[in-house]
Amino acid sequence: MKLKTRNDYRARRHQRVRRKIEGTSDRPRVSVMVSLKHIYVQFIDDLEGRTLVSVSSKAAGLSKNVPGATELGEMAATQAREKGITTCVFDRGGYRYHGRVKAIADALRESGITL
Repeated sequence: MKLKTRNDYRARRHQRVRRKIEGTSDRPRVSVMVSLKHIYVQFIDDLEGRTLVSVSSKAAGLSKNVPGATELGEMAATQAREKGITTCVFDRGGYRYHGRVKAIADALRESGITL
């Protein structure tokens, strides 16, 4: 089957990334999803199939640009630290590590989460 849409290509890249990383309860996976309107960040324990922390620009009322992504990363780090999460594995979700995705990762690092 020929891939046709940009989202199909992103899903294939995400599969390649996911083959290499896995989240545990000690080191959960930080999954980033960027849609046309919002940005979503989740801390996921893949062994139990459970979302530990979830933050979105939709729920927080933030914008979808780089400053909004930075704020979202700081909010995610705050909630993760409240749950006792200090180290995690970063899953860029098939997106380039650039712009909003990079801003989230940098904000997590600056807020004390080890990636």
